[in-house]
Amino acid sequence: MSCEKKRCIAIVDDEENIRTTLDIALRKEGYDTLLFKDGMEALKQVQENLPDLFILDILMPRLDGLELCKKVRKITEHVPIIFLSSKDDELDRVLGLELGADDYLCKPFSMRELTTRIKVLFRRISKLSVEDPEPPEALIRCGPLVLDIPKHRVSLNGTAVPVTVTEFRILQTLAVRPGFVKTRGDLVSVCFPYDSYVNPRVIDSHMKRLRRKLNECAPGYDEIETVHGLGYRYKSHTV
Repeated sequence: MSCEKKRCIAIVDDEENIRTTLDIALRKEGYDTLLFKDGMEALKQVQENLPDLFILDILMPRLDGLELCKKVRKITEHVPIIFLSSKDDELDRVLGLELGADDYLCKPFSMRELTTRIKVLFRRISKLSVEDPEPPEALIRCGPLVLDIPKHRVSLNGTAVPVTVTEFRILQTLAVRPGFVKTRGDLVSVCFPYDSYVNPRVIDSHMKRLRRKLNECAPGYDEIETVHGLGYRYKSHTV
């Protein structure tokens, strides 16, 4: 089971009707799909042939969406993950974001909204061809931190920092204007532009994970400040 040429999306859900509905809709949008009824089945397949995006249900037998997300993130940080959850699973959604998911949708959801979010995520990770000249504005430098925008890469003190799509967007938004405060609402608008019901506190989950990664590369690194009652900012003295 594999995908070729087209963008490939793995759909992992134990409900057959949801898998079938998503399969039909996404193929109409021009994507290839891989269908799995549980996380264990998906994990066996995708380790050898990673898709371009995952759509994961949270509650599944054998290996649930949260555990699958954790295992996928050990393989790659760059493949976007979208969770599907029921409206009363707020704790699971937040945990999913902390584990490295990029977005989530509450069931029931509109197919148009899902396909729009998929397009947004793919747009964010699109890269320049290696033959294309790299424009100067493609790099953001804040002291030892460097963001390569078109290639979606982050390095700190010359060491690559593996970040998800959402973590990259948060870091880019803060680093492009050091010293300026970005509220949680500002960051939600950047990361979840099509969802007006996202709890701004989900940004804290992404920030916790992002800070941990930066500290793994540079212990004691604290250039992202929490502005209590407002949000976050990147320290201006590092420019």
